[in-house]
Amino acid sequence: MAQLIETGNPTRTASSPDILLFPGDAGWDDARRAWNLAVDQRPAAVALPETVDDVVDVVEHARLVGLKVAVQGTGHGAGAPLDGTLLVNTSRMTGVEIDPVARVARVAAGTIWADVVDAAVPHGLTALHGSASDVGVVGYSLGGGVGWLARKHGLSSSSVLAAEVVTASGEVVRADPETNADLFWALRGGGGSFGVVTEVEIALYPVSEVYAGWLMWPIDRAEDVLAAWADWTRNAPDEVTSIGRLLQIPPIPEMPEPLRGRQLVVVEAAYLGDERSGRELLAPLRALGPEIDTFATIPARALTELHRDPPGPVPGRGEGWMLDRVDADAVRVLVAVAAMDGTSPLLSLEVRHLEGALGRPDPNGGALSHLEAPYVVYAVGAVTSQEAVASIDERVDAIRSSLAPWLSGSAYFHFAERGVDKRALYPAGVYERLARVRADVDPEGLFRARHTID
Repeated sequence: MAQLIETGNPTRTASSPDILLFPGDAGWDDARRAWNLAVDQRPAAVALPETVDDVVDVVEHARLVGLKVAVQGTGHGAGAPLDGTLLVNTSRMTGVEIDPVARVARVAAGTIWADVVDAAVPHGLTALHGSASDVGVVGYSLGGGVGWLARKHGLSSSSVLAAEVVTASGEVVRADPETNADLFWALRGGGGSFGVVTEVEIALYPVSEVYAGWLMWPIDRAEDVLAAWADWTRNAPDEVTSIGRLLQIPPIPEMPEPLRGRQLVVVEAAYLGDERSGRELLAPLRALGPEIDTFATIPARALTELHRDPPGPVPGRGEGWMLDRVDADAVRVLVAVAAMDGTSPLLSLEVRHLEGALGRPDPNGGALSHLEAPYVVYAVGAVTSQEAVASIDERVDAIRSSLAPWLSGSAYFHFAERGVDKRALYPAGVYERLARVRADVDPEGLFRARHTID
């Protein structure tokens, strides 16, 4: 766009980089849009950098005119207040380079997981991606990241080997175990409070196929199925990562006919092993007589679609929390209060089994090297109106309140959407160390992020 001076708007100056958009400019709404369409982001300006030099210019401009800086690639991490903020949209900074011998991927700031997985698969490798293919690699990894290989290989943040960062001073620095080690530690799990990450190097894993799928039952089986799944998880090997889930599937044409408009209880799982041992592993759950069984040996690429997240932006409202245990009493309470029988405002309520490598402190990990609770819950509904928001919030609050005897004191970065004590996101003492790193690298508090380190 042309560089302009507009009296009364201090964010638009003659020196503004020409990659900036302001309210009213062509493309403004697309540039500021969050992946969650229920989040109406209104920054002062949006930058669309294509190079690291562009990012440096944008950071220096924001500092010059007195704006804060927030960074998003896909908009999945939206939610931080953006008043008086320049939003750096890194979606044009994409690219993946694979070193198959070292098992390392070099990934640009705006790259999504689908592109990394596609580049790694020909080499018999994959990454610690999330449950959706269109999530950005950088934002996901900075906040921890619990994917389908997590119980075996840990948090995605622990697979970050190095990062290139534009700091608040406009300097481009490398962060790795030997260079800017404190910053490197903070980035891995501490979120986006420390600079603009323009590139990461991540570890890849020799996985070409997995035994994975869904087991599905009618919703009236929810209590006995989830209780059996929870019992099954207690002895599950690290090679299997699984989810117990209640679903209300919308009656829309995009849904397969056998599932359309139905309420179901589901067990999803991915197992790093062969089909024979996988079938033995699932035998206790199959003994419950699922109506639909989709388990099969699938290519690693297919794992990005296993959870069946929406294929594009949608309006939603959700919240998650951690549980110290899931037993038959917790399941009974959860199923009763969620009431996923066609009357609930929720679309999905899932309980993810953690533990394994996720529960063990990683000596080479960063600020978030492990999760202290064994389960995490996430509930979400579709936002069709303000009344829907209130209804979803009321139901989520009721579920959380009813599960109080089982609640952990900790929270998970990517599932805490409605506000959280940020110290609860980390083990004891970690938040205080993160604050010290932030004070060192961003003493003026230039950067805003999801769960900003104050």
